[in-house]
Amino acid sequence: MSAIHIPTKQRFILDNVSWQRYTRLLHVFSDRHLRLTYDRGVLEIMTLSYEHETSGRFLGRLVVTLTEELDVQIKDGGSTTFRRKKKLKGLEPDDCFWIANEAAVRGKTKISLRVDPPPDLALEIDISRSSMNRMRIYAALRVPEVWRYDENGLAFFTLNAAGKYDPAIVSTCFTIPITAADLQPFLNLRGQIGDNDIIKQFRAWIRAKLGATP
Repeated sequence: MSAIHIPTKQRFILDNVSWQRYTRLLHVFSDRHLRLTYDRGVLEIMTLSYEHETSGRFLGRLVVTLTEELDVQIKDGGSTTFRRKKKLKGLEPDDCFWIANEAAVRGKTKISLRVDPPPDLALEIDISRSSMNRMRIYAALRVPEVWRYDENGLAFFTLNAAGKYDPAIVSTCFTIPITAADLQPFLNLRGQIGDNDIIKQFRAWIRAKLGATP
């Protein structure tokens, strides 16, 4: 297989890529900071911007903070590659979490969607603008909920019985009602004050909400 050079801030789309070649490229690029999205023979190889990465990490911090304050166990899967040969689809989320299914993956060092549940929640940062329909891949992998963040803000999507995503007002992952509109003000504070100070405000907001929740 010939070498593929990926310049900084670049995207490549390759057609007619076999599943075997896709899996080989995952191995070749395992130590590179790249995102590979595969859908039935089409492969996108993408570098990720600083804005993309910091947005994903901060949104992930909000999720972790929520579970800490709600005393809920969580397993952070980061940008693990999830793939299903039967579906000929694979991707890396910007972050992902097992919440309801945390106990099912606790202590595991490898995850296979053939036997393990998919993450309960995936975070999709769409600032770098993938040319692939990544929501369709999440649906094929049966990820129950996706939070998508782009230039228009944060939006929640939940998987319906037909295997498609519907816009959702309230997240299904938590024991108190959490909406995208609840989280957006804290995302908007980034760059105005330090991230840790935002998290302190977010903790105070959660505790006030818990105090008001019957």
